[in-house]
Amino acid sequence: MSNSNNKIYAGIDAGGTTFKCVIATADAQILYSQRFPTTQPAETITSCVTYFKDMQQKHDLKFEGLGIAAFGPLDIDEASDTYGSILNTPKPYWSNVNLKKEFEEKLGLKTAVNTDVNSAIAAELWWGAAQNCRRAAYVTIGTGIGVGLVQDGIFMGAPLHPEMGHIRVQRHSDDQDYKGYCRFHNDCLEGLACAPAFEERYGPAKELPTDHKGWEIEAYYLAQICLNLTLTFRPERIVLGGGLMLAAQFLPKIQKQYEALLGDYLRGNVPQASHLIRTPLLGDNAGMLGAVAIQLE
Repeated sequence: MSNSNNKIYAGIDAGGTTFKCVIATADAQILYSQRFPTTQPAETITSCVTYFKDMQQKHDLKFEGLGIAAFGPLDIDEASDTYGSILNTPKPYWSNVNLKKEFEEKLGLKTAVNTDVNSAIAAELWWGAAQNCRRAAYVTIGTGIGVGLVQDGIFMGAPLHPEMGHIRVQRHSDDQDYKGYCRFHNDCLEGLACAPAFEERYGPAKELPTDHKGWEIEAYYLAQICLNLTLTFRPERIVLGGGLMLAAQFLPKIQKQYEALLGDYLRGNVPQASHLIRTPLLGDNAGMLGAVAIQLE
């Protein structure tokens, strides 16, 4: 690692529900953190700016920079005039908000911006479940489904970013009638398997018994994206994050469905599901630490 561990970085995991602010070192030691609700842009941004300024003064801190791991769609083209802007998002009030410009002007810090999933896989490569991997993928299952891909330190799709949450998937035989949650495509992967789609059909995940059929149906869809990633990108690790992955029984179901879908194809030439498909080693901190990781070289 080229960065000295005594350097301090500011970061924001900018989600559709909360903005999680973090102050951390280059070796992933979280010194301070604070969450703010994602409301109107001006209110949320002001809360974060005030927090960082107050912490700088209170603890006599000097930040090397600021990283923002944001929901999208997002302009991550550093050559673009609108780099760091949220594009046409269903999140009310946030379309065309330029996060980089807003925070850079208000904090006077060099600011890097990338997608939440790109940032999360960067963090898992530095400190987590994808360490020492040349090719790795991060899939987050939340309000939507996002995918970040990295090969040899390069984000795939740059200067754009993947939108694999909207790929088409084969429906489960017991899930034929649900229209789908996606307002663009109805029953794409996101429309069938994002957290709101899951809860709309089966209720809150925390209240479901481990043997509820909803887990098998959801696992079938997520196994399909893992299979598609294997057959196209050939990752050494696929990290599955998001609230649904907190259910202890869920990951083995996905791994089992993946093995069934793969069948005997490529046997001996791809990792076993138990090795390939993992949950984040950094847990809920992957997004915040991702905002730090995108600032490191």
